[in-house]
Amino acid sequence: MNADRPVRVRFAPSPTGYLHVGGARTALYNFLFARKHHGKFILRIEDTDRSRYVPDSVDDIMASLRWLGITWDEGPDVGGPYGPYVQSQRVELYRQYTHQLVEQGHAYYCFCSEERLQSLREMQRRLKLRTGYDRKCRNLSPEEVQKNLDQQVPYVIRLKVPLEGSTTFHDLLRGDITYPNSELEDIILLKSDGFPTYHLANVVDDHLMEISHVLRADEWIPSTPYHQLLYQAFGWDPPIFAHLPVILSPDGKGKLSKRHGATAVREFREQGYLPEALVNFLALLGWSPGSDREIVSLEEMIELFDLKKVGKRGAVFDYQKLLWMNGEYIRSLTDEELYQRALPYMEAAGLIQNDADREKFRAVVPLIKERIKTLAEAPDHAEFFYREPETYDEKGLRKHLKDPGVFHRLRLVVERLQALDDFTVASVEQAIRGLAEALGVGAGKLIHPTRLAVTGRTRGPGLFELMAVLGKETCIRRIQKFIQRFEGTEVHSTTP
Repeated sequence: MNADRPVRVRFAPSPTGYLHVGGARTALYNFLFARKHHGKFILRIEDTDRSRYVPDSVDDIMASLRWLGITWDEGPDVGGPYGPYVQSQRVELYRQYTHQLVEQGHAYYCFCSEERLQSLREMQRRLKLRTGYDRKCRNLSPEEVQKNLDQQVPYVIRLKVPLEGSTTFHDLLRGDITYPNSELEDIILLKSDGFPTYHLANVVDDHLMEISHVLRADEWIPSTPYHQLLYQAFGWDPPIFAHLPVILSPDGKGKLSKRHGATAVREFREQGYLPEALVNFLALLGWSPGSDREIVSLEEMIELFDLKKVGKRGAVFDYQKLLWMNGEYIRSLTDEELYQRALPYMEAAGLIQNDADREKFRAVVPLIKERIKTLAEAPDHAEFFYREPETYDEKGLRKHLKDPGVFHRLRLVVERLQALDDFTVASVEQAIRGLAEALGVGAGKLIHPTRLAVTGRTRGPGLFELMAVLGKETCIRRIQKFIQRFEGTEVHSTTP
C-alpha cells in the first residue's frame, strides 16, 4: 500500500435490480477496508446501461446498505468534492475523454451496423472461431471517418488494443495476471446512444475520484486488462486491484442465484434476519478474522479486517448457518430490543391492534426469545397469545384422547385455577403440581393436555409462564372449550 496515497475506495453498483448479497459483501469489504485505514468510502451509481435500468433499485441499494450499517462518506445523497456520483449525470465528461483517446490514437470510430455485427458473430460461430469484432473500422482514413460523420452514420467508439505483446496487472490477492493482447478485442468505450460503457466510465471516475483501491468481484478479472490499457492510454496511475472470491450456491457447484433461495438483501430483511447477523455472515464468506470465532461485531471487523486474509476460492452460502447465526444474535438482544424489532412483524400479521396488545407482547417476548431464529417467526410462536386455538396438534390429540381420565383431570385443573386469587407463574405451577400430587400421577399427566387445550400445541414456552400471560379467564375458557369439543370424540380431528 502506498502510504502517501490516502485510502479511497468505492462501491459502484449498477441499478439493474435489488441489492444482491454478493454486492452487499463487496460493499462491506470496501467499507471495512476504508474504516480500518481511516480512509473514505464512496458510493457511486453506475447507471449508464439504460436498457437494464430499474427505477426503484437505487433507493433499494441505499436503503439496504444503510440497514446493514454500511454508510458512505461521499455519494449521490450526501455529496462530496468529486460529484456528481451518478454516472448518467457525468455523460458529457465521458464523451470528452473518449474523443481525447481518439485524437491521441488510442481509440477509433466504428460505423458497423448491428446487422453486420450479428452476421459476423453467426459466421464466427459457424466456423467455430472465437467471437469478437474483426476491427473492420480500425484503419479507416480520416477522410472516410469524416465522411461518415458528416452523413450522420451511427457509430460507437472502440478501444484500439495493441495487436502484439501482453497486458499485465497486479492483483493483491492473486499476484500478477497477464493477458496476451491477441486474446483481447477492441471493446466499445462509447455506445451509439452517447452513453459510455462500464469500462470507460469506471476508469475515468476512479481516476477523477482519486480511488486508491478497487475491491470488486472476481468476475471483473477479464475486464481488468482493458482498464489497465485505458490507464496507460490516459497516462494515469491505476489503482490497486483486489478481486474478491465469488459467492457459491449451497452445493458449491455454481454461483448463488435466485433458484437457491433468497439472494437480495431486502428478502433477508423481510424474512426477519437481523442486519448485524447478515453482516457477520457475509464478512466470513471469504475472509477470516484469524481465529475460530464466528460471532464478530462490525466494530471488531473493522479492527481485524485484512485483505491478506481474504481467500481466492469461492465461498459457499450456507442458509442454515445464517439461520443459526441469526438465532444467536436474537438471543443476544435485550428483551426490549427484541420487542422493538419484532413488533413490526407482529403488526403485519394482524396480531397487534392496540396498546393492550403491545403490552401483552412485552410479556410474550421473553417466552419466545429462545425459540425463534428470525423475527418473522415471532407471529407464529406468539399467535396463541392473541387468538383462540382453532386447530390442535394431531399427534397430541391422538395421544391424550386415548387416556380415559384426561377430561376428568382437566376439569379438576379448571377447579384449581378457579380457586386462585393470584394468577401468577408460581401460583399456577403450585396449583397444577399440587393437583398431580394429590391424584398420585406424574405432573406431565396434567401439564401436557393442559398445554394442548390452552395453546393447541404440544410445544412452546413454559406452560406456567404462558398461562400467567394469558390470564385466568382465558385459560379456563380454553380448557372448557377443549373438553366440550373433544370429550367422547372417537374420530380425532382438529377441524370443527
